[in-house]
Amino acid sequence: MTDSWATYGVDLHVELGGSGLRTGLMNALREAVRTGRLAPGTRLPSSHSLAVDLGVARNTVADAYAELVAEGWLTARQGSGTRVAQRAVAAPHKAAPAAAVTRHSARRKPAYSLMPGAPDLASFPRAEWLKAARRALTAAPHEAFGYGDPRGRVELRTAVAEYLARARGVRATADRVVICSGFVHGLMLIAKVLRQRRVREVAVESYGLHFHRDLLTEAGLRTPALGFDGHGSRTGELTELRGAGTGAVLLTPAHQFPIGVALHPDRRAAAVDWARGTGGLILEDDYDGEFRYDRQPVGALQGLDPGRVVYLGTASKSLAPGLRLAWMVLPESLVEEVTAAKGVVDWASSALDQLTLAEFIGSGAYDRHVRSMRLRYRRRRDQLVAALAERAPDVRVTGIAAGLHAVLELPAGTERSVVQAAAWQGLALDGVGSFRHPSAERDRDALVVGYATPPDSAWAGALDALCRALP
Repeated sequence: MTDSWATYGVDLHVELGGSGLRTGLMNALREAVRTGRLAPGTRLPSSHSLAVDLGVARNTVADAYAELVAEGWLTARQGSGTRVAQRAVAAPHKAAPAAAVTRHSARRKPAYSLMPGAPDLASFPRAEWLKAARRALTAAPHEAFGYGDPRGRVELRTAVAEYLARARGVRATADRVVICSGFVHGLMLIAKVLRQRRVREVAVESYGLHFHRDLLTEAGLRTPALGFDGHGSRTGELTELRGAGTGAVLLTPAHQFPIGVALHPDRRAAAVDWARGTGGLILEDDYDGEFRYDRQPVGALQGLDPGRVVYLGTASKSLAPGLRLAWMVLPESLVEEVTAAKGVVDWASSALDQLTLAEFIGSGAYDRHVRSMRLRYRRRRDQLVAALAERAPDVRVTGIAAGLHAVLELPAGTERSVVQAAAWQGLALDGVGSFRHPSAERDRDALVVGYATPPDSAWAGALDALCRALP
């Protein structure tokens, strides 16, 4: 035999277990790759040779190879044969202590990622964006290449105001829109203004991104946490914080991050009543408001009181975070202070990128892209729910059908072990504990699964790794 295992110097030690030969072979090959016994780049024997060695039908081996290629474990190219994909997934030595295992896990590069917060970057509309860039560059006035208005290009501010009014129910005019380099930049500017106004605290949700809290803390603001339940943040608690100097609250009302619920109408009203009664501000993070799959998206909270709500939105989820384009719709009383805090040069977004996005929105390409991605992400979420129903029926998906992530409830006390098990499956994901406020009570164990991130070629493999890691 000219292309046996001996020819390629590989000793597989395959034990075909499981419910069928093909499944057993796939499991054995995955395990060999996962543990490092089959190194990246190793060429596998032909389906005919392996079938002869194992005493199985050639189609069994060919089908197993094809499915592992689709999952991302193997690659197949004409003239190069079937090889182990370039992945760095190795297991620790058997006798390694727990601390060493943890350090080793942290150093490994995962084969798949289900981390939340990122869109499908492969779907960025390059051709349409290039067309918009050409049109924008051709039409750009000479002064567009100067320092310009600190608030951003008027073309983009106008386009954003019109889009938000139409799609999110935001009440805005171009003179109240400020363009910034991402949501974090906008939050930095607001934090600076709040400190200048001698605000001491910004209330936050019990679950959220730690670097948002860190940013507020570094600005000299305390961040007390509001209680949380199935209706979202308990905004009624804001009245209890009045004496502590709480002058603002940061909320994700349309789709709470990461728990995934929509803020109950009564609690939306309570937040607005608090802001009106105390002169406080609501900082509305509408990070993925366009992506609701079971019904029309809930309108922005800002529409209830534009004078007390700072609306923050971004192109990071709808297009790509690398654009570094976001926007704030400010109460009229804040425009001058925020503009001064932003400055003339620092943190300015590229004028050409701003003009391109304005053209992209004005031409209708942005709406078409959002509709396309809404369908794509809905299919991904449906596939996730179906896979869990079949392979992990005791794990429940919670939260509304929206956004780029889902929350998977776990049995009490299992979150950490499941995250570790996922790491050994070559899968990166987060538990909900990563987002819990330090002062908040531990009230749930869950995974936060970002289903938008994997490319199509890795989606099946990521789902498979997730299901294997679940209890």
